[in-house]
Amino acid sequence: MEAERKGGSRQETPVVDTDVLVVGAGPVGLTAAAELRRQGAACRIIDRLPTRLPYAKAVGVQPRTLEVWDRMGMVRAALEAAVPLRGQVMYADGVEQARFELRLPPEVPYAFAALPQYETERIIEEHLARFGTGIERGTELLDFTQDEDGVVSRIVTASGAREELRSRFLVGCDGAHSTVRKKLGLTFEGGAFPEEYMLADVEVDWSLPEGYGVRSLHHDADGRVDDALVCIPLPGDRRYRMSMLVPPELSTRGQNAARGETPHGLEGGRAPRLEHIQAVVDRLSPEPATASALRWSSVFRISHRLVDRYAAGRVFVAGDAAHIHPPTGAQGMNTGIQDACNLAWKLALALDGGAHPRLLDSYDAERRPVGEEVVGRTVRHATAGGVQSAKDDRATVMLREAQLLVAYPDSPLTANGAGPADADSPAPGDRAPDCRGLTTGLAMTPLRLYDLLRDRGHVLVLYADSADALTACRDTAAATGRLTGGTLPAFLVAAREADTATAVHVPAGADGRHLPVFRDEAGEFARLYGAKGAAAFLIRPDGYLAARLTRLAAGETEPALADALGRVFRL
Repeated sequence: MEAERKGGSRQETPVVDTDVLVVGAGPVGLTAAAELRRQGAACRIIDRLPTRLPYAKAVGVQPRTLEVWDRMGMVRAALEAAVPLRGQVMYADGVEQARFELRLPPEVPYAFAALPQYETERIIEEHLARFGTGIERGTELLDFTQDEDGVVSRIVTASGAREELRSRFLVGCDGAHSTVRKKLGLTFEGGAFPEEYMLADVEVDWSLPEGYGVRSLHHDADGRVDDALVCIPLPGDRRYRMSMLVPPELSTRGQNAARGETPHGLEGGRAPRLEHIQAVVDRLSPEPATASALRWSSVFRISHRLVDRYAAGRVFVAGDAAHIHPPTGAQGMNTGIQDACNLAWKLALALDGGAHPRLLDSYDAERRPVGEEVVGRTVRHATAGGVQSAKDDRATVMLREAQLLVAYPDSPLTANGAGPADADSPAPGDRAPDCRGLTTGLAMTPLRLYDLLRDRGHVLVLYADSADALTACRDTAAATGRLTGGTLPAFLVAAREADTATAVHVPAGADGRHLPVFRDEAGEFARLYGAKGAAAFLIRPDGYLAARLTRLAAGETEPALADALGRVFRL
């Protein structure tokens, strides 16, 4: 093996080592690479395209994705580039039918946003560059083989040179036509919608409310939809990403079927011209309007498919390589970004040698059910009239579309034990909510919980509302230090009535260690987490609650901690 690593005689071409090879530099692949680098793993990321495409394909950014970017330390750039999505106005046969407001509870830190995909890619790529990693463009994966120790990938570079690259893991984020998925032999079951759509990035001079999408339908004599216009606002003056049915002269139906390809995504052939877009605007715009400044356009097909598994051995798939579905509700890119984040921290821990031997199995166990639910839901919405057709109450619909209800209660990583104090508090496996109003003697303005979690891995958050509870939390932190060798960050959130006048120290080696204390000045942490007495919350790198411990007592705390930590770490 050492001869191979150094490019010896056993190989015709040099072998270049890296921890992880990421194939595909769209939002999903870039997220995987950025999170790997943030967690300290080495990686290379390749993409067969010579440059970033200027297409506003995926434009909706969900609040949960912004939370993930916050944890990664890159949300600021997204907030500067994006615009708010406030809702959608729906028209049928020229008459306004409803106005759908995108509202979330006040404790959710981010709203729905619109951002062109090429801007999303730019932001993540610039974040990745801070770790000294760039995209190897014009580089294509040809094939790969794997063994017990790693993966050998055969690639061709932009110069035409062929290279063998050995990595410990391979992640395929290479889209609906994924080479990684095909070479891995995964099935991709599902179907395709018969309709074809035009996509266009244009400006339009109407007076419709800023920040609102537009959905305008026309029905035939039998009540069936025979014409449609959907517009999503983009950054810029009255700029929108429009989608509409394709006129017969632009149809590419049958071309992909003849080639045996999955009909999904942007198609080749004739691109729609401005007059094609204007014709639909003339028919369906709620008021007379002119489309102009066409930046790009394409024909688009939609399929719905899901792989049978997200991993085989040391090779994984994420994003469109694993699941494709209608764009209803802007779920696809966001689901893929969260695939990538979920996988990356686990790979980094496995590479470090500190992971439970079965940690990587949890990627498929957690993310495939999410993909299955998203595919099924978006297909239902696409055929029933959009997100507003969901039968749940409006608040639940909004939380689900924001991807704030994604949870892993049945994950092998989710610790059993005490549930929440009430039904509205997070249980193990749920998203760890943000909260405001945390104060300290050093920060002159209140902090958010997410401020304290940012750019960290696993964190143990302790809560105390009395002097006795403070002692129990101190002992719990000390037990955590013994179990993990003092490497797991921890801090304490104390209720206003708790005595925090005395510094809290945790034994960790000869010198001891200070346990930071933040006061829950507004009681928001206690309310949102259902915390009382002495409690501990283990929060994962991707922002999910791994464990909730509410019986911090001598003889009971350490076994419960060992169970929770032992599901992830090699203790």
